[in-house]
Amino acid sequence: MNSKIGFYISSALVGLAVISSMLFVVDQRQFGVVYSLGQIKDVITEPGLNVKLPPPFQNVTYIDKRLLTLDNADTEPMLTAEKQRVVIDWYARWRITDPSEYIRNVGLDETAGAIQLARVVRNAFQEEINKRTVKELLSLKREALLDDVKREVLAAVKGAKPWGVDVVDVRITRADYVDAITESVYRRMEAERKRVANELRSTGAAEGEKIRADADRQREVTVANAYREAQKIKGEGDAQAAQIYAESFGRDAQFAQFYRSLEAYKTTFSKKSDVMVVDPSSDFFKAFRGSGGSSAPAAKK
Repeated sequence: MNSKIGFYISSALVGLAVISSMLFVVDQRQFGVVYSLGQIKDVITEPGLNVKLPPPFQNVTYIDKRLLTLDNADTEPMLTAEKQRVVIDWYARWRITDPSEYIRNVGLDETAGAIQLARVVRNAFQEEINKRTVKELLSLKREALLDDVKREVLAAVKGAKPWGVDVVDVRITRADYVDAITESVYRRMEAERKRVANELRSTGAAEGEKIRADADRQREVTVANAYREAQKIKGEGDAQAAQIYAESFGRDAQFAQFYRSLEAYKTTFSKKSDVMVVDPSSDFFKAFRGSGGSSAPAAKK
């Protein structure tokens, strides 16, 4: 009895294993490729549960159906039309459209297609860059370059032996000279910037000297004009003073004589250390003697 139960359980387990090996699920992001004795039997393009024969009669593999990105990993320089060595970084967007043709002509997985597609894209870039200058590579004509590259790539993958893929887009992310040329370009740019800076400094210094010279000239002119005006005003004042003195002295000769004597005293006795010996009877002290005719002693200061 126990042996029969064990047999039934074993049979059930074997049956479950066989059934599970016959069922497979295809994800919506993949193609399911069914092989029969090493040959492609069927390609499942729609997601869902599917049935096949158990191994080794049939087995299944999966290929990605999504849009894939191929990034350039090659830093080998390319030559332009003027024989300049440039390095470009690019990427391509591609997808597998026909798994049967892809497996027969390219490989069993996405890696095989990426390797071969990278070679084709690089050869297309090399051929098109050889026809163009660096200026065209960096200008708006780059779009025409990318269109030509894409056309050549599509011609290669859809030729006599189609790859079963579609190349959606090819783009350049960076275009630059090789390191040696880049360093030389930077040095030339630095020298040019220094030349412009020195030219600006020289121009600024010349303008500064011109402004300072003009300011000095204006200062000299202003000072000269002010001095002239001051001398003119002073002369007019001296003339008015002389006129007033003349009118005043003309009215009273004795006062004029007295005033002149006071001015003479002021000029003579300007310092405390001055010493002067004068005859008291001289006319110099006439104002001191007054109308009484009294004499004054010798002045000492």
